This record gives sequence, C-alpha cells and structure tokens, in this order.
Amino acid sequence: MKVPATTLRQRLQRGFTLIELMVVLVIIGMLAAIIVPNVLDRADDARVTAARTDVNNLVQALKLYRLDNQRYPTAEQGLQALLTKPTTQPVPNNWKPYLDKLPNDPWGHSYQYLNPGIKGEIDVLSFGADGKAGGEGRDADVGSWQ
Repeated sequence: MKVPATTLRQRLQRGFTLIELMVVLVIIGMLAAIIVPNVLDRADDARVTAARTDVNNLVQALKLYRLDNQRYPTAEQGLQALLTKPTTQPVPNNWKPYLDKLPNDPWGHSYQYLNPGIKGEIDVLSFGADGKAGGEGRDADVGSWQ
C-alpha cells in the first residue's frame, strides 16, 4: 500500500504537539533537579581540596625557611617573609625567596599564619567560605593540622 505524497508531506511538516514539548521539558527539569545539586557540591569540595593543597604548600615553604634560618617567621613577619626578606627582628641570616607570590584561598581571602600556633608549633589556615573563624560545612576552617 502506497501512501499519497501529500499525506506524507503533511505528516513531516506537522511538528511537535504542545503535550510532546511539555513532556520533554518535564524530563529535562527532573534531570536538572537531580544533577545540579551534585555539581554544586563538587564545586565546594574542589575549593576545600584547593585550600588544603595551598596550606600544605605554605607549610612546606615555612619548613624550608626554618631549615635555612633556624626558626619560623614571627607572627608579625607573617607569610610575607616567604616573599621578601623581613626587616623586623629577628632578621634571618640565610633568607632566600621561598615563594613567587602568596596565594589567596579559593574564596578570595588571605591565608592566616599563627606563630605560635594553636594546634601545632605553627598554624596556617583558611577561614573557609564565610571568611570567619570556626564554622561548619563549607564555612569550616581548613588548616595545617588536618
């Protein structure tokens, strides 16, 4: 049985009905509702991982500073002592540049340096997403003691 050319042309030009389009939109919405929260959580996890990596790199640079100069920079000298030779006492005798630049944490805040530290001999930390000490979840501190 052969279908007339005009009927075949009409079927091809017909397009989608409103109900078919609505079904497709509902399916896309359901998929987005499942996927989007997982993707957003991954972004927070990536920021925490990046902060941990930065903190570990800063601690390693501080250990090199200590090997060369027999002490860590004072709290007043801070992490800036890894970039430029401190001029305040105690001035290090064997200072070298230990970093090219100081990174900011993934949330755009400066890393904190404590000497003496609260959790160790020295502490390097990020205050997390909220930029304040303490917090939970994405606002939790990320520090060298972890």
